[in-house]
Amino acid sequence: MTLENLAAWAAKKGITIMGTGDFTHPKWMAEIKTKLEPAEPGLFRLKAASGAASATRFLLSVEIASIYSKGGKVRRIHNLVFAPSIEAAGRINEALGWRGNLAADGRPILGLDAEELAKIVFDADERAVVIPAHAWTPWFSVFGSMSGFDSLEECFGAMTPHIFAIETGLSSDPAMNWRLSALDDMALISNSDSHSLQRIGREANVLDCEHSYDAVFAAIRSHDERKFLFTVEFFPEEGKYHYDGHASHQVRLAPDQTKARGGKCPVCGKKVTVGVMHRVDDLADRPASQKPKGAIPFKSMVPLDEIIAEAFDCGTNTKKVRAEYERLLAELGTEFAVLIDAPPEDIGRVAAPAVAEGVRRVRAGKLAISPGYDGEYGTVTIFEAEDRAKFAAGQHMLFR
Repeated sequence: MTLENLAAWAAKKGITIMGTGDFTHPKWMAEIKTKLEPAEPGLFRLKAASGAASATRFLLSVEIASIYSKGGKVRRIHNLVFAPSIEAAGRINEALGWRGNLAADGRPILGLDAEELAKIVFDADERAVVIPAHAWTPWFSVFGSMSGFDSLEECFGAMTPHIFAIETGLSSDPAMNWRLSALDDMALISNSDSHSLQRIGREANVLDCEHSYDAVFAAIRSHDERKFLFTVEFFPEEGKYHYDGHASHQVRLAPDQTKARGGKCPVCGKKVTVGVMHRVDDLADRPASQKPKGAIPFKSMVPLDEIIAEAFDCGTNTKKVRAEYERLLAELGTEFAVLIDAPPEDIGRVAAPAVAEGVRRVRAGKLAISPGYDGEYGTVTIFEAEDRAKFAAGQHMLFR
């Protein structure tokens, strides 16, 4: 997870600008200062001297965990912080360094109220940005069922007017967030934290704007479909906290099932982890079918390696899947080009037939997902048993 590798994989995916992550960590900030140089205003690129010249741009970002008590409850909230310059990031780090050990983890854990965190960030630089991360996940988010609040105002207090966006997270999509009229003025962004290089770009924001820090956030703030075109989303059912459940007993429950059981696991009788869909239901004041005026569109996708693995009926880390993945990128450009932009006839010409059919089905939303719950990812099924039988019968023609 070096800056060079992040830049290289961003290029594979088709990502122009990505966050550095972890700018509060002293060693990572030293890497940023050593390996990056200013590009467009507020953006950075790899130094040519690094020997890894790249078109990828970085903006300074970090995710911060806050654990504190407020309103008689323990709150556990993650927030994204973006800084417009190395100097601004340094001022944020200096202020936060008095309140916790920034060297302990890339995502520091601070006993700091989210409202106070926002005040520190905005005092450091008025152009800095604070956005609640994965806003609905149960344990660590602003609306989390286990430790969150029922409104942004409860969480951020006097700083609420400075909060203009929330991150939907893997287990929710914009349509779920549209059910809350209180979020109509919020931009809904989608990002995916980089737990591994291959998973970069599971979610993304598609903008049409100048390359600069200010232009990026102006486009997000704008609610203008000419500037903020759409977001790329995980199917929320695939996220780890979409449904309720109790992973230790393999119990997965839809919200109505949880309510019918009094919120308890049918195996052990303990409380289940209440997931994102349930929490949205609790706070929603609109039906699921209603789209607010000015809402930014979205497209739900499955990562390309998962589609290929489904087509070949093997694991994502197998040699066969990796070879097909690299071949498609060599022919069609980037992962997002394959998933979103490439005409079906081009994919059909280049890809193994089952892979081309898999991409077509994902684009059309024709797939089945067993929803994720209590920290377990959902399971995606693109092909049914009868499909596989047809593919197997003509395997010599279907797979190259």
